Amino acid sequence: MKPDVSDVSALDLNLAGRSVVGDMLTRSAEQFPHRIAIKDPTGEVSYAELERTANAIGRGLLGLGVQRQEPVGFIMGNSWKFMATYYGCAKAALISLPINLAQAPDEIRFCLADAEVGTIVIDADFVPILEQIIAELPQVTRIVVRGDDPAQIGGIDTVSWDELAAGDGSPLDDVIVDERDILQCLYSSGTTSRPKGVLTSHLSVVIACLTTAITAGHKWGNQYSTFGVIVPMFHTTALNVLTMPTLTTGGTVVALPGFEPDAFIDALENDGITHIMLLPHMYELLLQHPRTQGKTYDDVEFCMYAMAQMPDERIKRIKALFPNGHALLGSGMTECVPPTVFQFPEHEFTATASWGPPVCTVDTRIADPEGNILPRGQVGEIVYRGAQVMAGYWNRAETNAEVFRGGWLRTGDIGYKDDEGVIWFTDRSKDMIKSGGENVSSMEVERTLLEHPHIVDVGVIGVPDDRWGEAVTAFVVTDGSPVTEDDVITHAKELLGGFKVPKRVEFVDALPKTATGKVQKHELRNLA
Repeated sequence: MKPDVSDVSALDLNLAGRSVVGDMLTRSAEQFPHRIAIKDPTGEVSYAELERTANAIGRGLLGLGVQRQEPVGFIMGNSWKFMATYYGCAKAALISLPINLAQAPDEIRFCLADAEVGTIVIDADFVPILEQIIAELPQVTRIVVRGDDPAQIGGIDTVSWDELAAGDGSPLDDVIVDERDILQCLYSSGTTSRPKGVLTSHLSVVIACLTTAITAGHKWGNQYSTFGVIVPMFHTTALNVLTMPTLTTGGTVVALPGFEPDAFIDALENDGITHIMLLPHMYELLLQHPRTQGKTYDDVEFCMYAMAQMPDERIKRIKALFPNGHALLGSGMTECVPPTVFQFPEHEFTATASWGPPVCTVDTRIADPEGNILPRGQVGEIVYRGAQVMAGYWNRAETNAEVFRGGWLRTGDIGYKDDEGVIWFTDRSKDMIKSGGENVSSMEVERTLLEHPHIVDVGVIGVPDDRWGEAVTAFVVTDGSPVTEDDVITHAKELLGGFKVPKRVEFVDALPKTATGKVQKHELRNLA
């Protein structure tokens, strides 16, 4: 059966029944116009003003000639203006492409060129980075600068973000946005030497936001969440897991530029923080800080962590500092809007080394190499199915054919599901290193180090690390010339983003290899 809607315009039908990200902000602004949506070091913004500004940015970008479903590159730090730009793109049916600021300039250039980005929105602080690469980006014709903007960058006249934001902030009710339109493109490093653009639809992020709201205990009403966000908004964790679910449910985001213990403690003491997400080493720094000794922060209800497990002893100390909060591990991947798995409160001490059960909107199974689903208890590849799965990689047809094989998203992660339905991660099938919340290709680091004139062979692995999750570790064979660890790290820093640079270098006479010449990385792990 189908309704007869032949007399209804496409626009009216779209506006009445769509499920898209821009409308989520509109609903929060309609219900809580005067509530603070985001507070950052530059000030704070109400829901009404965030909504008006997002509308103005969206209209302004369309007015500059940006076309429907065209990517807009962001080179921006954590701020309410980042989110206003993101929501503005969503409302205008444009694609947000936040750039990873930890990347080297050449890596940023690659992402912008690969995605064919013609419009860039940039904080004034990062203009020097763009000036280094703009000559190699002939497709860029529009540059919007937030802050003190130069008249030109690379011969291109700039536009003031503030002027766009001061424009017409009326609703974009004349724009059709489909729930399967692409909302964002986040570049995620893979096993090759270049990152891949992950294309994600509005529907995927809407479902993920509502799922996270359930998982994190966000409430719609007067008892709302206040989330302290210290990880970068260009990353799916801060953007899709922490910030957007909070705003979807009318909460307040306290956005900090990074983790600085004193500033974070100030936020805990002054801003009524109820939800936090820190990496394991950040929790340890917080626990050891003189200002937290003998104190409790009773407002905090939810203590998320990611990247690495924490010992029970540390979780007990976290519980003492935040007596009303649960310390729980969540996990996921950019290709399936996280979280995909999340520990239940009862797993806080009973399954701390696990990834937790699947969230309610992601079917998470274990498959064999042929794609057959395995019974509980058997080890295989972790695979996902559900609305949170990406639309696909940009410009990577062969990779898409492989990762969607069998009707599941193939992750390359190895693990098993126990009798309770809890997912346990055991290994990675592609030697991917997760360091500092970012995927690092060991092959890319190896290729870079081999460019050193005195390095003849190298093997790179990830070693468990409390701060980084996994520390990039290089085993190096030289030609006999005097080469130090500092020499290797300095070479890597010139060519790689900071999170890819080895944290440790070991010099060996030879690498363990198979008869066919393949490096035996399991032997390197034994040496580490």
